[in-house]
Amino acid sequence: MERMTKWLDSLFQQALTGVYIVYQPIVQWSGRRIIGYEALVRSREPALRHPGDLLDAAEQLGRLQELGTLVRTQCTRPLHYAPNDALLFVNLHPTELLDEALYAPNSPLALMANRVVLEITERAGLDQVRDVEARIAALRAMSFRIALDDIGAGYSSLLSLVALKPDIVKLDMELVRGVDRDATKREVIGWLVGLCRKLRSAVVAEGIETSAERDTLVALGCTLLQGFLFAKPAPPFPTPVFDRTGP
Repeated sequence: MERMTKWLDSLFQQALTGVYIVYQPIVQWSGRRIIGYEALVRSREPALRHPGDLLDAAEQLGRLQELGTLVRTQCTRPLHYAPNDALLFVNLHPTELLDEALYAPNSPLALMANRVVLEITERAGLDQVRDVEARIAALRAMSFRIALDDIGAGYSSLLSLVALKPDIVKLDMELVRGVDRDATKREVIGWLVGLCRKLRSAVVAEGIETSAERDTLVALGCTLLQGFLFAKPAPPFPTPVFDRTGP
């Protein structure tokens, strides 16, 4: 076990040296315009090339905060090449809320906080952070916006909505995929969109791959969209395609 941990730690250290950021646009369908880009971590280390594997390794080794700090530092560097009003969506594991570096007023991310949306994933429990509401309030005071990511992926979605009171809610891609062919998914998404409207939270539907999914989501009230249909994650900054039809 100790040997495996040392091997993983060495592999993770190598992965950190090859970390880079790609970006995927989030669009407003009604205006056919970009509203922001999600920053997504990648590594050139072959054994940890998939971002899920990289994050799993960081979690196993207790190095999530180290990875998070690196991502938060790198993702802001090319932002001056993005459209002036484009937001930057940055993923945040709940345990990163415990990292005091996140609240440093002179960090690269904090210096442009008015353009940054912190995406807190719903896949990991917020119960790890005992003073979560106070920490979210501190981030908002710094001008960060807050998003709840992957809603619908876990069992604590409603509790997370209450705790975070997010400015933006992102629908989990498993809810989105095939929504045009699944009445139950349409019912759930329609209910979530209605609830978020009452809570004054904007909704982003992510993982859209077909025009049929796009049209169904727009009909359900989702006006902010993200997925391969518009653009794949790429170096800064990919231009979305709005007139693509079919799969």
